Amino acid sequence: MRQLFFCLLICLLPLHAHAGVYTYIDADGNRVYTDQPRSDDAEQIQLAPSNNMSGGTQIQPPTVPLTMEEPKPPAYQLLRILIPEPDVTIREITGNMIVTLTSEPSLLPGHSYRLLLDGQIVGTPGRSPVFPLENIDRGTHQLSAEIIDASGRILERTPSQPFHMKRISLAEKRRAHPCKKADYGVRPECPIEDKPKEPRDIPLIPFI
Repeated sequence: MRQLFFCLLICLLPLHAHAGVYTYIDADGNRVYTDQPRSDDAEQIQLAPSNNMSGGTQIQPPTVPLTMEEPKPPAYQLLRILIPEPDVTIREITGNMIVTLTSEPSLLPGHSYRLLLDGQIVGTPGRSPVFPLENIDRGTHQLSAEIIDASGRILERTPSQPFHMKRISLAEKRRAHPCKKADYGVRPECPIEDKPKEPRDIPLIPFI
């Protein structure tokens, strides 16, 4: 029992550097343990050093920041093909057309517009939102547009939208819009050689 009491006392007493444990024999002949020397014959007990590092320099673990960087919003809220409209039919003899883009906000410094026809880049990327296309084949095609940075990284892209190119012949266009006198030599379907000849005035010969 004395040994058990001694162990409990050691665990409960504060183990500061200046604290100590003392033992002595009381008047009844019992062994007493205390943290105060209550008699002249009390004997101090040397305790083993504690594992607590509070008396010395503690090594703190590295502090991990809890805050995470918020994701940056996209640079553009809108990129759209203005012309042509989706699923439109273009009737053009030569197959030429104009594609116009718009973005919100406007194009930022160092960025460029890029146009794709049927998944292939057409024209030269640049800051102009207008792309002239020539000699587009008959049939249905897909258009899409991109905004890229200086390294060619895609920042924004539109969904593909269809359009239909109908390259009518000159004869068809002429039937749909007949040539007038002023159209010859001006409209491709109204060549100057097809211009009707003007009737000549025949001078009247006096009857004798």
